[in-house]
Formats: sequence, C-alpha cells, structure tokens
Amino acid sequence: MPKYNFDEIIDRKGTNAIKVDALGERYGNPDLIPMWVADMDFKSPPCVEKAIIERAKHSIFGYTSPSQEYYSSIIKWVARQHNWQIEQEWLSFIPGIVKGIAFVTDCFTKPGDKVIIQPPVYHPFRIVPDMHQRVVVDNPLKLEAGQYMMDLDGLRQLIDPSCKMLILCNPHNPGGRVWTHQELSDIAEICYDNNILVISDEIHSDLAFDPNKHIPFASVSEKAAQNSITFMAPSKTFNIAGIISSFSVIPNKGLREKFHHFLEKSELESGHIFAYLVAETVYNYGDDWLAELKDYLWKNITFVDEYLKVNIPQIKAMLPQASFLIWLDCRQLNLSQTELNALFVEDAKLALNDGAMFGQGGEGFMRLNIGTPLSVVKKALDNLKKAIEQKQTQS
Repeated sequence: MPKYNFDEIIDRKGTNAIKVDALGERYGNPDLIPMWVADMDFKSPPCVEKAIIERAKHSIFGYTSPSQEYYSSIIKWVARQHNWQIEQEWLSFIPGIVKGIAFVTDCFTKPGDKVIIQPPVYHPFRIVPDMHQRVVVDNPLKLEAGQYMMDLDGLRQLIDPSCKMLILCNPHNPGGRVWTHQELSDIAEICYDNNILVISDEIHSDLAFDPNKHIPFASVSEKAAQNSITFMAPSKTFNIAGIISSFSVIPNKGLREKFHHFLEKSELESGHIFAYLVAETVYNYGDDWLAELKDYLWKNITFVDEYLKVNIPQIKAMLPQASFLIWLDCRQLNLSQTELNALFVEDAKLALNDGAMFGQGGEGFMRLNIGTPLSVVKKALDNLKKAIEQKQTQS
C-alpha cells in the first residue's frame, strides 16, 4: 500500500511558481496545462515540511554554518545511492548548478576559449558560456535505435588547443540517457589527454530507473577524478528547487582549492539556513519517499508510451532511463517547428519545452514533464490527440 499520495491535485497558481504563474508571459495563455519547467507538482517529502516548521519555531534566523551532519548526510547518500565514496573536503555549497557552471567558466577559462557541449542538451550549457564570451562548440549526439549515443570520433576530431572545457549532462537532459561506464571512461580519457576540464551536471542522478544505474563521472577512473568538477543537488529528486541546496564535488586538490577560493572571495560558498537543513533532512530520511516517487514516475512514463502508440503513433516517446522528462519525437507530424509549437500551445492548450531550444538535433522534438498526477498526464494527452485529429480533418 503506497504511503504517499502522488495523485493529489495541488493548485500552484498564485504561489509565484514559474511553471504556472509565468505561463501568460511565456506562452501568451495563463490557462495552459503546464508541463515544461523541470519541477514536479507533487508535495515534497513530509520530512521537509516538518523540519522547516520545527526550525521556524525557534524564531531566530541568524547567520548559519553547515553542520557536520549536513556533510555526513551527503557523503552517506552518495555512497548509498551511487556507490561513490567522497570526502568532506571535496564538498562545497553552490547557489545553483547553472550558477556553478558560470562560476567554473569564469574560474577556469577566459574569453575566446572553447567550451564543448553535446546537443541536444539542457540549454544553459550553451547560453551561459556564450554570455561569458566563450566559444561554444557542438559535438552532437547520435540518435541510434531510439536512444542517444555520444559521438566520440566527432569529439576527437573537433578538439584543438583552444578547447578548455566540456560540459557533460549525466544523466542526459532532455533525452534521459544514463551513460555507461565505458562511455564515461572514454570521455575521461579524451578530455584528460587533451587538458579539457569536464563539468558533470548530475542533478538528475537520483532518478535513474531500474535496471539503469547512475555512474558518477568522477568515479569511473583516476583520470576522471583528477580532471572534473561534479555538481549535484537534492532539488530535482525531492522537488525542492526553490530551496537552493546544490553542491560541488572536486577530488583534485588543485582544482578544488582554485574553485573554492573563487567562491570564497565573493562569499558564494555560503548557503542559507534552510538550504543546509533541508538537504540534510531529505538525504537522511527521504529514501522511502523517493522509492515511491520513482514507481509513480515510471507508471506515468509507461502510460505516455502506450497512449502514444495506440492513439498518436506519429509521436514517439524516448523512454528516459532517468528523470521525469520525456523527449517526444514529433517529426512524423511533418510540421515546421513553428507549426509544432502552435499545435501544442494554441490547439492542445499545453505548455511544453520547444525542442529547438536544446540546440542542434532538437528540431521536431518537444520535452514533456510528467512529474504531475497521472490524471493531468491523461488530460494533456487527450487534448493533444483531439488537436491532431482536428488538424487532420481540416487538411
């Protein structure tokens, strides 16, 4: 018998939730079904609310430092979930992973340096380096048998002395790939041998579905450990993105000291009182909630896959090996990207992420967030089915 109710419909309007309250500004219609921004519509684990309320009762919210238990909870979680033994000195709070990517870009590269990404991929990987006057170099993923693969030969060919950094999405967003040990080892070898620092964004790491197992990049080899900075967070896992609680993991002492100094000189390494408290709480007490969440998410994923096969065969779901995001291949609809967006927004009344925003290879795709009650997923797909049928009737 499930302990947690993921079927509960919770009205998020009026809470300043970007996913809901920014619909009018972003899509021109405040009443769309929001299935875009990568947070979920489920209540966070009860231990989060309890911990915040209990701490709030103290009524003094002064300067706060991380406790020993905060560090211990992270170390134990990473060991338990990902079989990676990390050390306390490797850790530092960061005020968000995208911000962390910006910090690393400033700290370890200079304007004009090249940063490698593997599109289609989470769009800030491109936007952040570009805004910092770095040259973004695409090494597109290859779509084979319905899943993305890394183009290692392509990576080797594009590398030149100006390439200083590679940003890895591990697991991949939007495709949901859980990279294998071999793939990660190959990336580690290539980047180490060419003096290219690897930034591994592992924010979706806790959401891998059996039999897939997330492998932290830095754990695959000594070369990976000595030439990488890993970013992790409980935010996607426990639906606490608004409580900024990300952290970096850096085994290499030289890299670590340089990056920590960069953070410290602007006091960027200091979290707020609830960032430390909530991270510690979910890592200590969130296991059973996460297990039920993953079961529910997989139920939603399989529902989408089966619904599309039966009712909208022109759209194919790339089943994620991790995360609550589904990459929808809509190319058989034979629509331009503008027409595809209009179909979802204007006709089906759905707000999804436009695949083109994820860069090269994203055209013809849409990203669907199924971190919401199954009844909402069903309503969204029914809307889409009806919209496509109406368009076909009109043509």
